[in-house]
Amino acid sequence: MPKLLKCHVGIGPKVRGTALVADDNFSARYDLDRINGVFSRPQHKLYGQSYRDVILVLNTAKGGVATAWMLHEMTSRGISPKAILLNSANTILAQGAALANLAMCDRFEHGDVTQLIATGDDVEVNPDAGEVTLYPA
Repeated sequence: MPKLLKCHVGIGPKVRGTALVADDNFSARYDLDRINGVFSRPQHKLYGQSYRDVILVLNTAKGGVATAWMLHEMTSRGISPKAILLNSANTILAQGAALANLAMCDRFEHGDVTQLIATGDDVEVNPDAGEVTLYPA
């Protein structure tokens, strides 16, 4: 039986994919190798893992204005996550998601999203409805 998680109304298209989760923060500028599509900062909990075509689930956004154009650049080359789910996003990440037409949601009603979703879960993100659905394996 699918499990429905409610969140703040988000940005971007409805997407479905496999989750990649870590209780860590997110910066497109400092955490990612945007050419090879992997986490490149050695201190990041997802170091060396690919973020390409996954539902990326992390704690909060960090960093500044470069994130907006970096997300757009990544999606234009097809080397981006399908969606980003966060406990809290900042206005810069929201702007970047909108510019990139990348699905993004935050502020989950049921608690810490990095605890509600596990790596490998099949997840559907519906930003317009403020809903994330987990499908059992």
